[in-house]
Amino acid sequence: MSSVPGTVGGGAQEEDYERAGLAGRLTPGASPALLLVDPARAYVDPACPLYAGAGAEGAAEAMKELLSVARRAGIPVIVTRVLLRPDGSDAGVFYRKVPSLRAFTAGSPYADFIDGLAPTEAELTVTKQYPSAFFGTDLSTYLTSHGIDTLLIGGLTTSGCVRATALDAMQHGFVPVVVEEAVGDRDAGVHAANLFDIRHKIGEVWGMAQVAEYLPRGGM
Repeated sequence: MSSVPGTVGGGAQEEDYERAGLAGRLTPGASPALLLVDPARAYVDPACPLYAGAGAEGAAEAMKELLSVARRAGIPVIVTRVLLRPDGSDAGVFYRKVPSLRAFTAGSPYADFIDGLAPTEAELTVTKQYPSAFFGTDLSTYLTSHGIDTLLIGGLTTSGCVRATALDAMQHGFVPVVVEEAVGDRDAGVHAANLFDIRHKIGEVWGMAQVAEYLPRGGM
């Protein structure tokens, strides 16, 4: 990743991380799935406190392209959503820390999927209450039972649920590949810093073009 305004990495910083042994690379496997993390209206509707601005809106459009590519390739598709009890009690301390999560309580229109990013009946919907798509869900069991070894990850937001999900994917033994254009955050600097950290400590960060090259072959 080059060092340009709004990004993190490049030059001396890259060299420092390489000297520290933080330059390893993971090779994606032959059985990938697409995981879209929380493509919710909350992040793209300016009326919602969680609205994440242009970064989220651009990521939503890229997610639509990524979803189309995955469906054409015939790989499994998983889409997560956050859905909470009216009082937020099933989100515990997380709800107390982030009161704006009330946008995801049952009946809120902000909890709905962004138009064009809803899963089909044949695709898996994972309902969660916490940042990671793995925490308190059956996602790991589903992936293992379907022989999936690699997760292509898009979603919102980079510093929150995307990062938490990528970390847990790695910890559960799946290769996480975060698709750069298909993730976004409310702050460009925070977004870039998290992608940099994911790339050096958790998984891979690929562009859409690299994903498109990988998928038709069914893996590396």
